[in-house]
Amino acid sequence: MSLAIIYSRARYALAAPLVTVEVHLSNGLPAFQLVGLPETSVKEARDRVRSALLNSGFTFPDKRITVNLAPADLPKEGGRFDLAIALGIIVASGQLPEKCTDPYEFCGELALSGEIRPVLGEIPLAIACRDADRSAILPMQNAQQASLISDARVHGATHLLQVHSFLLAQQPLPAIPPLPVQPTSVQADLADVRGQQQAKRVLEIAAAGEHNMLMFGPAGTGKSMLAQRLAGILPPLTEQEALATAAIYSIAGQPRDQLTWRQRPYRAPHHTASAVALVGGGSVPRPGEISLAHHGILFLDELTEFPRKVLDVLREPLETSMIHVSRAARQAEFPAQFQLISALNPSPTGHHEDGRASHEQILRYLNRLSGPFLERIELQIEVPLLPAGTLSSEQKEESSEQVKQRVMAARATMIERQGKANARLNGREITAHCALTPADNQFLEETLQRFKLSARTFHKLLKVARTIADLQQSPTIARPHLLEALNYRALERLIQYLQQ
Repeated sequence: MSLAIIYSRARYALAAPLVTVEVHLSNGLPAFQLVGLPETSVKEARDRVRSALLNSGFTFPDKRITVNLAPADLPKEGGRFDLAIALGIIVASGQLPEKCTDPYEFCGELALSGEIRPVLGEIPLAIACRDADRSAILPMQNAQQASLISDARVHGATHLLQVHSFLLAQQPLPAIPPLPVQPTSVQADLADVRGQQQAKRVLEIAAAGEHNMLMFGPAGTGKSMLAQRLAGILPPLTEQEALATAAIYSIAGQPRDQLTWRQRPYRAPHHTASAVALVGGGSVPRPGEISLAHHGILFLDELTEFPRKVLDVLREPLETSMIHVSRAARQAEFPAQFQLISALNPSPTGHHEDGRASHEQILRYLNRLSGPFLERIELQIEVPLLPAGTLSSEQKEESSEQVKQRVMAARATMIERQGKANARLNGREITAHCALTPADNQFLEETLQRFKLSARTFHKLLKVARTIADLQQSPTIARPHLLEALNYRALERLIQYLQQ
């Protein structure tokens, strides 16, 4: 048959749209034509495929070859269509029966020798194949990653000849070996942090309700240590959350391993990171740090050293848990449901009480953080210098496992009541689950008026108070829960004090 149809998948943000590879052989001068909006890397498949076929012992047809990648309006990039194009030529030239390829989708880059090299985006591709009720034949390295999806039908191959023999039912493809386990360091324990009981309490509240958190204080008080230990008290990822995170790492070319793929990601970009590095972008949009921290933690140390315009690009994803990247040629949407943990020194000299900087200098330094950005951080606490004798004390600190048990109990209460963490509640859900008594409601509104806080802050205070109540297994929000939540706006109070 002179016409063959093979199925493959493109890579478009977190989607894997179907691409139909149509190969037609016709009489005329020998030529190899690729159509269907291919980029340069796809057009180069002509040379890769021809050499791979010849070096694998196949006959390269001495005819006019036309390859159409449909749909024509979908941009195609990379070498991911090489395997499908090669099989299309083999089928169209009669070297393989057409029906052999019907239940499969193919993706992989070909070496000149016929070996199959890995591509990006195997997790979204395997999920799309599963939903289409087809099996995926992928490079072995990609098949290892795709095997994380328990109900996907995935086969791995290392050479074009293996695929050919498999489709002819002559020889099965090799079994997919388990993912290599990467050596990981022992998870940091909260018991390593001496003192700082209030900071640990706030860390527990942040973990239970998925609230954003800001710590400020002099250098060396344990802010970074506390942030690094948050992951150890968070509930593990569900399978659905883990797959969503693995899909993002897949298209970013940073595969997860079997040991850590159910752990929440922890990203800590340097303060020289650009806005594009944080939120994603590029001519072909790729996920940034906030998407790589999806369902995990984004830790921004030395927060005031980040340019203000870089921090302000986080305002929208902090509210919507999504980032929309628009470029002239392409648009993409990436999930970004991350928990922001940040740390800063409250003065250009390191400490606002060391007498080395005036109030005006400290204010100018803190004004690198915009008001709308600070409003989106529910928990703001000061991490002070440790009292004398704390470091030499032999008092046993509470371990991460002990704190995690309380966090898990509180999170279970939230899931049973509303199906999500308190930080993710919308306006209607806040009304339903964060109701106050008339007296407490009036008290909170008067407090907001006194400190000139916004409606957004009002709702965030209610969410934090709800989390504090859940940690105490209290069915309702009481006045002590509100007072504790109000106490965690320390940076805003410091700014108001400096303005006096």
